[in-house]
Amino acid sequence: MSTGRLLHRERELAALERALAGLAEGRPSVLVLSGPRGIGRTALLRAMTARAAAGEAVPMRARCHQNERDFPYGVVRQLFDPFTHRSAQRETPLMEFSAQSADAIPGQGESTPGGEQAVLDELFRAARNLSSSRPVLLAIDDLHLADPQSLQWCTYLARRLDGLPVLLITTVDSDADPRIAAELGALAHATILKPEPLCDSCSTDRLAEGLGAPVDPELAALCHTLSQGNPLILAELTSRLTAEQVSPGTPEPDAVRRIGAATLADTALAWLRQRNPDAFELLTALAVLGPEATMAGAAMLAGQGDLVADEARTALRRTGLVDPGPPEALRHDLVRSAVLAGTDAGALVNLHERAGELMVRLGAPAARAAEHLLNSGSTGLDWALPVLRAAARDAAENSSWDLAARYLRRSLAEPGPEETVRQLTVQLGAVELHRDLPAAARCVVAAAEAASDPVERAQTLLPFAGPVLALSATSATEPFAEAASALAALPSPPRELLLSMSAQATLVGHRTGLRRAVRALGTGRPDPAGQAFLGALAAMTAAGGRSHRRAVRLAMRCVRSASAAEAGSGVLGAAMALAWSGRLDEAAVWAGRAVRSAQRWNRPGELALALLARADIAARQGRPAAAEEDARAAQELTEQQIQAPALRAAAAAVQLRLAVRRGDAPARPDLPEPPADAHPLLRGLVLEAAGLAAAARGDHTEALRLFLECGHQLAVRGIANPACIPWRAHAAASYHALGEPGAARTIAAEPTAGVSPPHHPTGDHAPAIGRTAAAPVRLTPSERRVTELVLQGLSNLEVAERLCLSKRTVDTHLGRIYRKLAIKGRPELAAAVKTL
Repeated sequence: MSTGRLLHRERELAALERALAGLAEGRPSVLVLSGPRGIGRTALLRAMTARAAAGEAVPMRARCHQNERDFPYGVVRQLFDPFTHRSAQRETPLMEFSAQSADAIPGQGESTPGGEQAVLDELFRAARNLSSSRPVLLAIDDLHLADPQSLQWCTYLARRLDGLPVLLITTVDSDADPRIAAELGALAHATILKPEPLCDSCSTDRLAEGLGAPVDPELAALCHTLSQGNPLILAELTSRLTAEQVSPGTPEPDAVRRIGAATLADTALAWLRQRNPDAFELLTALAVLGPEATMAGAAMLAGQGDLVADEARTALRRTGLVDPGPPEALRHDLVRSAVLAGTDAGALVNLHERAGELMVRLGAPAARAAEHLLNSGSTGLDWALPVLRAAARDAAENSSWDLAARYLRRSLAEPGPEETVRQLTVQLGAVELHRDLPAAARCVVAAAEAASDPVERAQTLLPFAGPVLALSATSATEPFAEAASALAALPSPPRELLLSMSAQATLVGHRTGLRRAVRALGTGRPDPAGQAFLGALAAMTAAGGRSHRRAVRLAMRCVRSASAAEAGSGVLGAAMALAWSGRLDEAAVWAGRAVRSAQRWNRPGELALALLARADIAARQGRPAAAEEDARAAQELTEQQIQAPALRAAAAAVQLRLAVRRGDAPARPDLPEPPADAHPLLRGLVLEAAGLAAAARGDHTEALRLFLECGHQLAVRGIANPACIPWRAHAAASYHALGEPGAARTIAAEPTAGVSPPHHPTGDHAPAIGRTAAAPVRLTPSERRVTELVLQGLSNLEVAERLCLSKRTVDTHLGRIYRKLAIKGRPELAAAVKTL
């Protein structure tokens, strides 16, 4: 970025004006522009030279360079070359010194006639002769890079300017050799000028000039922070933003940070690495140690003693990369990113490993050492496993579940005995219950496989027992069912383990060991394990629909054992049993107790499930606003705090069902698909909501398919109570809409004779078609064609090909045929068709 304007340089230009005024009166001046690299010394020197040359002063310019330091008097030659007889300007009327003055300057390797003093005297006389008729301006850029002889002459001349109309302006890097500025600044006619970094408003103006448009305030603030007002860094950053086509009005923060880190790495950090390796090494150690690092710790990591570290610290302060504090720290997180990005990967791994060990020895919090271990990737370190476990424990105590999971997953990479691996897996699963239910389910399976003894396996699974895992991932309940069966076969199984395992197995329809668990329950006041078993048994009894009185009796025994402070996992099952048995007011009370308990103990999975249960109960009570609030809260939990796809889909389904009732359901609802291993009750809830939405938009064929699939899902777990999900009533309504009243009467009939459904106070869950006497079953023409081909022995795929249908459509037809005929499958089809 180039611009003719000088910003934030009023003080320096005012000093120039004073020097020029004195020069016109025959007074000499020395202006020393001292500052770090990139601060704009050269741009200021050029501007000053241009202003001085606009008057009567004779300009003499020179620029020093590192590669020319071995050429004696190289800078002097640059100054005087335009006025020597060798120059193309030898005809100038200002030539008032003899050729011997130029010839007195020795070349490289030449001897010095009369000694160095004679050369200095001759060159001084040459400068004096030039200033005899007009003022002279000597402009020397980067004097700290001058060859020793030219530097000696410059200081020699500056000390002898009294009475001469000479203005000497030179720039000096303050980080290079502070003695030059100090020596020149000690002269009576000298002024040391230290250009300051650009202020935030000047940085914004310069940025806007470079980008050619007004700049977003946040972008301007970030660029000013990154550049620290250094014009060269700001110019480079602006050029890269332009090249990357970053919009100055609406920038992308991540892109700006990436570009900013790269800019820092290629400017300030590259300069520091080149000029002060010790300071750069200290800065790297500070970046590796992280935000809580101290300079003392960074010096230890870098292996620097106090003397070297103090010098490096002083150099870092001058760069502006480090906030002087206290405490001393990196000025911006992007500085750390730039340092780490520019460090060799192998060196970085080694530094993180050493940093982790250093944190352990210094007694730092376990999390700090664990973070370095994660970054190093090293395994097999003797201190690694204890540190990772301690860090995970601390993170879990602070409810930092993501961190705890990271540390435990990393600990599983450490070599160790099988027992240690099993313990770590259990700990990881317990943490995942708070953040990722599918991951917790995988840990359950892995932990169960690692334990061979039945009691040991049950003890391993005990922390995972609860309805939230059973409903979210039924695949994870197989170990519980196996554990319950194995415990029931023992002569004297531990009561708590047997009840807990049996409760979990009961929730997903397994009845293995159920009788033994009932005997172990006894008749006294249940403990937490007994409460969990009673709640699960009550819920599944109510879901089966065979004995509502027994379900209520079990539920009330469960809730009476719950303390005022703690509502165990069984209370939620009891609440749903009461709801499915028509006791809505009591169900609402205990569902609310379950919600408050989950909130108190910070169990997001249980909280989401309890909120869904309370939302369902509120909808049954005719309180749609309360139901909507709970369903939204459950969805937010599953989107922001815990990974629970099944519960998230159920929360969306509850909201969709409420929207259908209000009459404002979307035409094509975006309903999440529940996982394949979600509990059939949750899958059925999603299917019912989708079917209601389809029926609301008039697509009764799709609605019927969804309702029948819902019934199939529920039948897998023996859920026959229409109070759970009234899919039969919905399907009957769809049959009526499709003009099949006979099929509607058949599907509306109760699946089990003699079962009386509970009272339903709201229309949402009341059967749409009352119980009627059995009517003749009639198959549609499409169903008859499918039946004829099936009776010929064709497979479903062959039937689909023959009728030019999809296999899914044929499957749907067959399912409907089986339900109409009240049969289970193909073997009974021929006999059932004969009765039509």
